Amino acid sequence: MAERQALSALRYTGPGTDLTIGLADDHEWSGGASMAKNGIICNPNIPTEEVFTTPHRLRVEGHVSSTKPLSHQGTLIDDIRVQFENGRIVHAAAAKGGDVLNRVLDTDEGASRLGEVALVPHSSPISASGILFYNTLFDENASCHIALGQCYSKCFIDGDKLSADEIAAKGGNSSLIHIDWMIGSDKIDIDGIDANGNATPVMRGGEWAD
Repeated sequence: MAERQALSALRYTGPGTDLTIGLADDHEWSGGASMAKNGIICNPNIPTEEVFTTPHRLRVEGHVSSTKPLSHQGTLIDDIRVQFENGRIVHAAAAKGGDVLNRVLDTDEGASRLGEVALVPHSSPISASGILFYNTLFDENASCHIALGQCYSKCFIDGDKLSADEIAAKGGNSSLIHIDWMIGSDKIDIDGIDANGNATPVMRGGEWAD
């Protein structure tokens, strides 16, 4: 993933998962650091293990299963299984908390589409701890994850200069929600797909490919 815009999609394969996530036009990968308005670089979310970017809201296809529970406003949603078509979740189920999941997906039109895709190695310290913190800012650092809802403007080239309409034209999603849930494990492989359909290993068994 060395060069900007080298990838047009990510494909995830593993138990309960065969998912292709198209990436937004002019997307840019980001990490935990960000620049404050005073020009100082800071890390507002510590610990952080993720690198993340913006999916294309219309280019997500396939099915995916959660690998860790999602704690959402006091409800534990476990064993999430969803099917995407044309970027939208068309079927969703969960072994526990499914009614809450479906209410979340009904929040608005963008709630059933993706606003973020993030890569985290399975060997991260949060993952190795084996602890579920019931707080997404911690738990998301244990696993590769996706987020339903609003995208980040910072994950576009010159995103701070783009209008909402320009972000939407590049494939960015808009919603009242932004909810991360975990889909990575030591059994998940991820390939990067370029514009010509060529695949390059990104992760194997949950770890960065050599």
